[in-house]
Amino acid sequence: MGALGRNEPAYLALHRSGELQARARQAIACLAQCRFCPRICAVNRLAGETGICKTGRLARVSSSFAHMGEEECLRGWRGSGTIFFARCSLRCVFCQNFAISQGGMGTELAPHRLAQLMLEMQDLGCHNLNLVTPEHVVPQILEALDIAADRGLALPIVYNTSAYDSMASLRLLDGVVDIYMPDFKFWDPHLAQRYLKAKDYPEVA
Repeated sequence: MGALGRNEPAYLALHRSGELQARARQAIACLAQCRFCPRICAVNRLAGETGICKTGRLARVSSSFAHMGEEECLRGWRGSGTIFFARCSLRCVFCQNFAISQGGMGTELAPHRLAQLMLEMQDLGCHNLNLVTPEHVVPQILEALDIAADRGLALPIVYNTSAYDSMASLRLLDGVVDIYMPDFKFWDPHLAQRYLKAKDYPEVA
């Protein structure tokens, strides 16, 4: 019987087989020539270089809490365990979290600390782990998720994305994410360029 038949998150089977750890290591290594969003900056984030997302080796987290403001099917009665990642690959002029996405408000976390945040959401009784603006930190998420799964994490993953993801990134997430929640913005490339600074957004998303 598959993972869905056991009513468990998709990533646990990958964790047990060692595949999740292998993907995490592969993803971290690829930070040496980063292509984790469609910008394809190709900077060496392992060496401290940064591209448009201004994020290096470690993920920066703004906040984490049991979110009662999400859609009802996600928040339930105990909340959606939300982790807000700082920085972003887009430049949305209408961003409601501008200080986080562009200002970088938050704290850089080592993999074990990010894993601990995930476990804290489970300890709060949250129904899921809701990763907000995760596109540029997929390697760090995979790394922390494997550590957290080893410590007993069993929450389903909500990938709360702007939909500006690279195919390489999405392939790494195949079988890891339970719910994809893309926040699609524009069909018109001219509007995408004007308001997101990403003319290729409609094609990529």
